[in-house]
Amino acid sequence: MSRTVLVTGASGFVGRRLVPALLEAGHRVKAMTRHPETYDGPGEAVFGDVFDPGSLAEPMDGVDVAVYLVHSLDDNDFENKDAAAARDFGLAAAAAGVDQIVYLGGLGADGESLSPHLRSRREVEHLLGLNGVPVTVLRAAIVVGAGGVSWEMTRQLVKHLPAMVVPKWAATRTQPIAIEDVVRYLAGVVGNEAALGRTFEIGGADQLSYTGMLQEAALVLNGRRTPILEVPVGTPMLSEWWIRLVTGVDATTAGNLIESMGTEVLVTDPAIREVVPFEPMTYAEAVRRAVAEDAAPAAS
Repeated sequence: MSRTVLVTGASGFVGRRLVPALLEAGHRVKAMTRHPETYDGPGEAVFGDVFDPGSLAEPMDGVDVAVYLVHSLDDNDFENKDAAAARDFGLAAAAAGVDQIVYLGGLGADGESLSPHLRSRREVEHLLGLNGVPVTVLRAAIVVGAGGVSWEMTRQLVKHLPAMVVPKWAATRTQPIAIEDVVRYLAGVVGNEAALGRTFEIGGADQLSYTGMLQEAALVLNGRRTPILEVPVGTPMLSEWWIRLVTGVDATTAGNLIESMGTEVLVTDPAIREVVPFEPMTYAEAVRRAVAEDAAPAAS
């Protein structure tokens, strides 16, 4: 059934891929952005800012499903900022009669060991539904794709360093997922009654340590694995300034992500495969697609 779908962060890493997928599925899409005058993607550009609650009523008008793709990892006060935005967004969705909110959160077992980043994602899940709108949550680990912060960190590390000494968190296992598969899952739960009010874990075909991810990426990018030595203590590689120096990624964002890397994040419940059935791609295939997309502008 065709729905009217509001996509926040429509010009971002996930949103700019999700909007055309939703349109292809037959939905009407409102692409919410703080700068609709410069938005050049598909869908109907509408003004809205999740950090300005007064701006949310108009884009929410007539919406059946609202997709929430916003976070503030580039802000040192991201936990409070994201909590306030989620609370206001959930309230505006309820007031507008929205039937479903879809949220892309973070994978990881609940508990006191959660990093501030993952703890914030859990709080956002709760606050979005506080006013009664059913929330569908997709929890993902590292999302691999051109333009993604995690992929950019990986690509630049492999590009600039012929060998690495990495701290103990690099042995932690994770389950990376291709951006294309994230979009398939998101589009698949939009308006899907079997997904209402449920939380799903999503991941790719492989479970890898961060060291394994770096080596696999090096194999695709350079044709050989990067020599990596894991040491049992912290090193300057953990510091924000080091990540910024080597990769160019925003130091605050990188630091907040690194805090989560000591937590094992694996899919333990494959229920999403029954609701949106398909075979997710391998990490190597996700890397190859990211590399191809990175190279595409230069080739055109």
